[in-house]
Amino acid sequence: MPVSAEDLLSMVQQYWRSDHEFDDKPENSPETERFHDAWEQALKKLDEWRALMGELRVELPHLNIGHATATCDPCFKCMVYTNQQPVSSDPQEDEPRSRLWTVVGCLSVLAPVYTVYGVQYDYKGREVRGAARVFFEPLPAQMQALAQVVARKIEARYGAEALPRKIAETRIPLIVHRKEPPETTLFHALFTPEPENLPL
Repeated sequence: MPVSAEDLLSMVQQYWRSDHEFDDKPENSPETERFHDAWEQALKKLDEWRALMGELRVELPHLNIGHATATCDPCFKCMVYTNQQPVSSDPQEDEPRSRLWTVVGCLSVLAPVYTVYGVQYDYKGREVRGAARVFFEPLPAQMQALAQVVARKIEARYGAEALPRKIAETRIPLIVHRKEPPETTLFHALFTPEPENLPL
């Protein structure tokens, strides 16, 4: 049965608060304790997530597969990096410009859902220039085939459901790290409040 925004909000309310009551207290909130417990259980399956990335390396041997899981975020996370592609050959420029695409697969540890999104980084020489651009479904054409591979592997191994963009963008009255209402969405609460923040 497909998950609904209401069901997911009910789930994430167990892990995120709508106030700052515990900000200056030495003890954790009950929500934070439940979040830590969820990760304690999830980390028992870390080898399974590593095995999934091994499957991706076999299927995509020409690309770099990165492990980006961080227990401050509520998900396991992996990345598929493309090679940098030239976007400028202007002889006037002292350094060439290039672009790197990354497809990111996330499996929530709070609910049986996953998502796949894309990030674009522009470089001048070896330096990232400007803010990263984040793409959700529908992804740009150059990301779609990779995204399908990542989605297929997550579904096959975990039986998780892809979170539709419309539900992912549902605004929720909760605080997720530095995201506060009205900006906070189910995506932030289930996966990450900073989708562009990835190790490069």
